[in-house]
Amino acid sequence: MTCASYLRKVGIGELNSLWFYSEGLEMAKIVLGIGTSHTPQLTMDPTLWEDHAKRDVKNPKLIGYDGEVHTYEDLVTAAKQRFAPDLNLDIYQEKHARAQRGLDTLTEALREAKPDVVIVIGDDQDEIFGPTGVPSLGIFTGEVVYDIPRAPERLAALSEGMRQAGWTSHSEVLMGHKVHSQLAHHLVASLTEDDFDLTQVKKQAEGRTLGHAFNFVRYRLALDPAIPFVPVLLNTYMPPNVMSPGRCYRLGQSIRRAVESFNEDLRVVVIGSGGLSHFVVLDEFDTSVLDALQKQDKDAIEGFPRRYFRSGTSEILNWIAAGGALEGLKMEIIDYVPGFRSPAGTGTGMGFALWN
Repeated sequence: MTCASYLRKVGIGELNSLWFYSEGLEMAKIVLGIGTSHTPQLTMDPTLWEDHAKRDVKNPKLIGYDGEVHTYEDLVTAAKQRFAPDLNLDIYQEKHARAQRGLDTLTEALREAKPDVVIVIGDDQDEIFGPTGVPSLGIFTGEVVYDIPRAPERLAALSEGMRQAGWTSHSEVLMGHKVHSQLAHHLVASLTEDDFDLTQVKKQAEGRTLGHAFNFVRYRLALDPAIPFVPVLLNTYMPPNVMSPGRCYRLGQSIRRAVESFNEDLRVVVIGSGGLSHFVVLDEFDTSVLDALQKQDKDAIEGFPRRYFRSGTSEILNWIAAGGALEGLKMEIIDYVPGFRSPAGTGTGMGFALWN
């Protein structure tokens, strides 16, 4: 048991007599938080957004403004041309430029923070997890985690836009990313003490790869390869064992306590990777989530209906978990860009935020 976890268990009188044990200890500290979307729409040329939209027509998981699944045709009918003004190349290019400025701001903030370790909270989509099991929550504790390039036949099957954007999802060559194994093990132990049931992932199964939620941080946010990270793997996409928004926020709070009880002088950055709403842009819902995170409004977060957190929009849970870990820091919304790409309102709500 760590010193800090013991201190949580003793009484006030004992704390008064044990104060000297923690005096002078160098503990880890969260110095920055980042929230970022990681959609391919960010890293493909905006001339290809319409090409990307063609995939939406056959998507069976389009979650509408009521939180229910709809067909593409039904969404077009309900929209009544609402999105027509957004569907031209000039608007695409303007929104793409805004998104790049947002990403560049996050990249610079990450560089300036000079982290010793980065905790990335992201969703696993049949990447590390697989047919043998999909836990609600996993933490990778090995020394190195590998990004495996796509097989040539899978790459050839992608659309032009998805191939162009693919560099932020997977490397073209096998890449090993350093993990801060000691902090990862500490997170596992501390979260378990806080009654979170999780899976400790010690090693990748053959053929399994690190997912795009984590690779995006390495490649697009230019995280220095020398800086180790800790992948916190949430299951947001694969029902039914998906955590509620409130539980994700409490998970984040537990991560913060774990970091602050780690007996090593580390500068820690926490990143929530994914979202916001997609494959239908729920701009009002996205705004309500960002507002609740900025105000640290736990009641609002607890009250978000679970039916909205399905399909791509489920990745907002990564932001909510990060928000719990960053509670007490000030959240700055760098930009929110509703990336509509079709008459049905499909696309991605692209968000960029910092906690300082």
